[in-house]
Amino acid sequence: MTVRIYVRASTKDQDAKRALSDLISFSKSYDNSYAEYIEHFSGTKLDRPTLTLLLNDAEEGDILLVESVDRLSRLSQDDFAILKQRIKDKGLRLVVADLPTTHTVNNGMTGEILTVINHMLIDLLATMAKLDNDKRRERIKQGLANSGYKPTGKKPNTMKHNRIRELDSQNNMTKEEIAKAVGVGVATVYRVIREN
Repeated sequence: MTVRIYVRASTKDQDAKRALSDLISFSKSYDNSYAEYIEHFSGTKLDRPTLTLLLNDAEEGDILLVESVDRLSRLSQDDFAILKQRIKDKGLRLVVADLPTTHTVNNGMTGEILTVINHMLIDLLATMAKLDNDKRRERIKQGLANSGYKPTGKKPNTMKHNRIRELDSQNNMTKEEIAKAVGVGVATVYRVIREN
């Protein structure tokens, strides 16, 4: 059995490893064998590279350890149902550090009741995490609208655009070679040339 520790933050500016040492210490109460999965990716996305890797690596009987439900999911109910099914299909046991009812397994009627309660609590916490995220985004949008802020979008890099035009006018490079030489995507090359 391996304890698979999953830590996530939405952006690179946030510290995904913030809770890692506490979770490693916590994992030792189950087994000395653990694996770390650290990800900077939105919890609103179902398909995340590191979470997918964890699920691929996992074996039946392993533990998926997270600090809190919102580190695992800020998904819609439908997407969270898919994620829960993936976890179940792999035979993983979900342990949430800040949800003590998930820490132990009880057998018999008590175990069955606790399992039902855990599923309900995890679903509730996942829904709350999604709602919290939605409210935060709405507040930011309202705050920006009330301040009179109007997003202007990304300004074009005129130096790179001029270089694209210059290289294209020489007619000796493919669009892909121009993109690589200038350090932009191929779509940018096509767009700049089309704007001429």
